[in-house]
Amino acid sequence: MKRIVLILICLLSLTFSNAQQLETFIEEALTNSPEIQKFELQYSIASEKVNEVNTIPNTEFGVGYFVSEPETRTGAQRFKISAKQMLPWFGNITARENYVSSLAEATYENIAIAKRKLIASVSQSYYNLYANMAKQEVLIENINLLETYETLALTSVEVGKASVVDVLRLQMRQNEMEQLKNVLEQQYLAEQTAFNNLLNRENDIEIFTLNKLIIPSVDFEINSEDLALHPELLKYDKLYQSVEKSELLNQKESSPMIGFGLDYINVEKRPNMNFSDNGKDIIMPMVSVSIPIFNTKYESQTKQNELQQQEIVAQKQERLNTLETLLDKAVKNRISARIRYSTQAKNLKQAKDAEEILIKSYETGTIDFNDVLDIQELQLKFQLNQVESVKTYYEQTTIINYLRN
Repeated sequence: MKRIVLILICLLSLTFSNAQQLETFIEEALTNSPEIQKFELQYSIASEKVNEVNTIPNTEFGVGYFVSEPETRTGAQRFKISAKQMLPWFGNITARENYVSSLAEATYENIAIAKRKLIASVSQSYYNLYANMAKQEVLIENINLLETYETLALTSVEVGKASVVDVLRLQMRQNEMEQLKNVLEQQYLAEQTAFNNLLNRENDIEIFTLNKLIIPSVDFEINSEDLALHPELLKYDKLYQSVEKSELLNQKESSPMIGFGLDYINVEKRPNMNFSDNGKDIIMPMVSVSIPIFNTKYESQTKQNELQQQEIVAQKQERLNTLETLLDKAVKNRISARIRYSTQAKNLKQAKDAEEILIKSYETGTIDFNDVLDIQELQLKFQLNQVESVKTYYEQTTIINYLRN
């Protein structure tokens, strides 16, 4: 535990300012995201359905008028009023509530998944902006370096130690780097628009990234077993449970329904007759039972639920395999980024040593500007590769963070 804490402290100390700024952007994105709001509304709707299913069948009312009045001993029947209420079997409503609640829980996992994906998207876009700006700074540095070489070349031309062709080559190289810098500026603006859209705000808001990102000396430990608690997999567990609840509801719905009712028949008095029950109205309580004798529907639903559970298990295993592959690939790619960064650092040092040798050779009166351009091109390549390695490292870390708990 102490070792893990030390690693985390080291990681945080190296990227503290980055975490602070990026964390602010992430909080803003989570607050403003219409996609997350959409999933939250879907969850609210699913939760509200619990109240929808907490009901019994409609009460039936009926009114009938006897066009041809039937005569009885106590008088003619004029009209009939009836009321009937069917009641589901014991536990049926509770089973419905449990089923709908389980669906709402599965929907809730969509919120957690959407938040993780949004955090990953904001982080990766941020690192793209950082890499783009860092590459522009590298190009500016190299353009300035070439201007220095151009001054040396012009001086050499004056004393007859270099040709105008050398100057033109240096200028053409500067033009190429200016072109690349201009292209990067446009790419930065496009990425800035994408970043602002992730935060759901105006597209032209300027984004300021860190001046320097470094690869930490140690990486946090990763346990692939933690994937079992990832929201993408928990969602399948919730879906499996919802099918279980669906089967319990299916069993309850295959039970009989009990109905209670009351019929009232108005009876008109018989004229010119006097007896105790003359015109006495009829009141008839009723009890009814609805029995699903032909229950093929419920048997078929049971079979469908069994197949659906098997499908969910297969889907979960498939997704687990995919996530394990993504995690392992991200870990390996992050290690590769660290290796590439170290290699480029060594190459860059050697290129700078070669540059110093060339500058010293100029002091002795000899300089080959073809070698200057070759060394400068190598330096630019190594510097850009370093920036790309840093970006790759943090992009892969973002993927790992998405997959970790």
